[in-house]
Amino acid sequence: MQNKPNYATFGPGGNSQSFYDAGLKSTKQAPAWLKTVGLDAYEYEAGNGISAGETALREIGEAAREHGILMSLHTPYFISLSGVDPEKRLKSIDYIAKSLWAAELLGADTIVIHCGSAGKISRAEGMALSADTLYKTLEKLGDTDISFGIETMGKQNQLGTLDEVIELCKMDARLAPVVDFGHLNARDCGGVFVRADDYRRVFDRIGEVLGDDKARWLHCHFSKIEWTDKGEKRHLTFADSTYGPDFEPLMEAIARENLCPRIICESAGTMAEDALAMKNYYKNLI
Repeated sequence: MQNKPNYATFGPGGNSQSFYDAGLKSTKQAPAWLKTVGLDAYEYEAGNGISAGETALREIGEAAREHGILMSLHTPYFISLSGVDPEKRLKSIDYIAKSLWAAELLGADTIVIHCGSAGKISRAEGMALSADTLYKTLEKLGDTDISFGIETMGKQNQLGTLDEVIELCKMDARLAPVVDFGHLNARDCGGVFVRADDYRRVFDRIGEVLGDDKARWLHCHFSKIEWTDKGEKRHLTFADSTYGPDFEPLMEAIARENLCPRIICESAGTMAEDALAMKNYYKNLI
């Protein structure tokens, strides 16, 4: 279990293009490279499934510990907590179990899970199915120091508003919200996060319902995201000036309120550079 720092930490979700441009090829090299560029966190992306074996995952975890890189893992995208097919939902429990196994080898303290979609059923029915899947998952997997992070989502037909995520996380202390600010901005077609107080309200809401610790050490995702009237379309880079949200008010909020989130940048190809831009801005504030 990783100790909680008393400051915000920053890193990329996966390997940026600059990682490969530096002549590096293996994720085992990522922790040392991240330390060199000045970052302190990394989210291992297993969206397409966990293909790496025990040896490789253990070596990444050892490198992360050696270089002081805080680790998390994003579970496969094909997990369906709210699927109406009972067999597929039960299969999702197996995928989460394998993600937990991988996270332990990586030394990760959080696995990030999508909570599903409503599809052709009502949101209330989708939430009930998601809650049932999570209950069965927690019952099967038992006690662990690794948090099961439930992510806010960017498409309007997906479950994953802030309130929906908080409601699911009320079920068990092992569940924790993962707030993707770009997703929340995109699902409401922009303009959600303009001032520091807009961001602060998210932390306040989590603290009110789930406790101050869950708010102060919130696991976050951040990127600018293009949206349509249905929500999220695609991830952008910080060079975009059209869609947002801007990161500066978030840095101002966490510095002012002495919050210690881990912020994983999911920009399109420039996640390391954009994570560093956030960290540098934050460091200047504190």
